[in-house]
Amino acid sequence: MVASLSASDYAFMTAYLKGEEIGLLTTDLVNRLSRTGSVADVLDAIRNTDIGVYLGDAPLKTFDDIDEYLWRHLADCLERIKWFKRVPAGMLRLLDAYTSKYDVFNIKVALQGILTGKRLRGIPIGAIQNRGLLGELFEAKDVASMVELLDFKCKLGEYAAILAEHEIDGKVKLGLLTGARLDSQYYRELMEVARTTADGSILTRALAILIDLTNLQIVSRAVIGGLGIDTTEAIIPGGYLISERGAGELSGVKLSDLPEKLGITLYRDVVTELAGSYGSGKSRAVVDEIIDKYKFIMTRELLSPRILSPLVLVWYLLLKETEVRNLRLILKAAFDGMSLDRVRDSLVLPA
Repeated sequence: MVASLSASDYAFMTAYLKGEEIGLLTTDLVNRLSRTGSVADVLDAIRNTDIGVYLGDAPLKTFDDIDEYLWRHLADCLERIKWFKRVPAGMLRLLDAYTSKYDVFNIKVALQGILTGKRLRGIPIGAIQNRGLLGELFEAKDVASMVELLDFKCKLGEYAAILAEHEIDGKVKLGLLTGARLDSQYYRELMEVARTTADGSILTRALAILIDLTNLQIVSRAVIGGLGIDTTEAIIPGGYLISERGAGELSGVKLSDLPEKLGITLYRDVVTELAGSYGSGKSRAVVDEIIDKYKFIMTRELLSPRILSPLVLVWYLLLKETEVRNLRLILKAAFDGMSLDRVRDSLVLPA
């Protein structure tokens, strides 16, 4: 059942979030940053933006410091939204459901740490972080400990059940199937919230497109890795135009044949760029870069025009995440002494 709120109920948060957009990195500034040489130059160039002010007060000696404070900034922005008393309850549910993506990310990274024996870091966003248990998650010695933590302390029983199902001799093989099952649960829960949200039909279409693009990401990785049609079970259900069966069948073709085999006009540019970029550079990283770019472009067309709606929150979240993503790429290149022109094509421009 969709909450019966009028547009005026969203007026305060629309005004606040649109005001916050003014302090974001602009396309012009991002373009200028990609021609800037040093870390100090980048930080100086963004000093008048919200994120630049935040980083200007932080002790930044390594890229890990930068990375930590970028995510802290995003976490603080989300906490500020929750602080307001005039936020409609539906918006808060949508915020919690959306940011569960970081719980999924942290679970995957913690699993990777168990598999490799290395202590890895998570992102301080999501239900696990909100309960003060992110450190304990990354200190878990085995999958059983993670399952217990997620189920009983974090109240994330659905994710715990997925890990328990794929546990073998105390470990989980973090492959396409396990990762896709975690992602599927995330999208399932987010879709349920979206359907009870004002303008939910628009949001569910945007989410279904994101699922399609994620499945194309899975398919492309499978094709590059030579995994073949065995990846069918890793496909996430609930897509917009690509069926689970259709996505599974794509896993058995060459990447260069994807544009013709897919046959869906909406995604032709995506798969054409995937095939062309990988064919010329042979880098698997281009798959994530291209999919990330099109996730932003295709959801922008649906969400950015919305005002006086819960969707203004989702659009703001996408903008902030894109800002963090762009700065991470630019500052990593600067720390590594790499020409920033080399990351220009990987940036996702706001407009």
